[in-house]
Amino acid sequence: MPIAAARNFVLLACSLLLAACAGTMPSDTPGGATYPEYGEMQEGHITIDAIDPQYLREPNRRKSVTYQGDEAPGTIVVDPYAKFLYFVEGPESAIRYPVAVGREGRGFSGRATIGRKAEWPGWTPTANMIRSDPDAYAPFAKGIPGGKASPLGARALYLYRGGRDTYYRIHGTNDPATIGNQGSAGCIRLFNQDIIDLHARVDVGAPVVVRSYEESVAAEGVETANRGGEMVPKPVDPESVYAYVAEEQRRKAEYEASQ
Repeated sequence: MPIAAARNFVLLACSLLLAACAGTMPSDTPGGATYPEYGEMQEGHITIDAIDPQYLREPNRRKSVTYQGDEAPGTIVVDPYAKFLYFVEGPESAIRYPVAVGREGRGFSGRATIGRKAEWPGWTPTANMIRSDPDAYAPFAKGIPGGKASPLGARALYLYRGGRDTYYRIHGTNDPATIGNQGSAGCIRLFNQDIIDLHARVDVGAPVVVRSYEESVAAEGVETANRGGEMVPKPVDPESVYAYVAEEQRRKAEYEASQ
């Protein structure tokens, strides 16, 4: 499939049914962000698109807030029901990020730690994913390298318990329309601009608290604990994904040769 056709296909996709943490193909976002923190960014050969203002309506923006929890500074608090993530800065203060959450994100609660961090992580479906849904996952068995086509976005934080990977991720997205909502697949994802900001603040070993629904209601209220809609997944043609990957790899090689 020609690259131009692949990009056009991208705009038709709502959600790529991929992985333990899923997204879409990267979108060529129209217009620019109203808020500078959500503007276009450049990292090497990769241009991170500005977030369309329609996805930044309150409360879908990063902001400093008063925080009433008793967690220590440096702690991440994930609320998969209110679709918020808090980074605790100090007594009664935190940075709040809007998130999207999938089935895996709603099936995890309790405590963990950040076991590792990654920039532009790649993604490969596990053998169990391929067995459980071969139509969705088998075409991607060779994986998707890090870059705008990866459903993990610009950064990823990997949660561990007892020294073991939980396969629960906090990561970026290539589908900003999902933020503030929930889907059938995925962990916890943020706008790429937000996961870059969070990634820079968080240390490996940082504690993570994931709220239950009851804890979300107690902290946020019933209405906020049920905010957001359900995003219906639409599979993306693997040829369009790998065509985009090939084009991105070409741009990467050109960029590295120019340095």
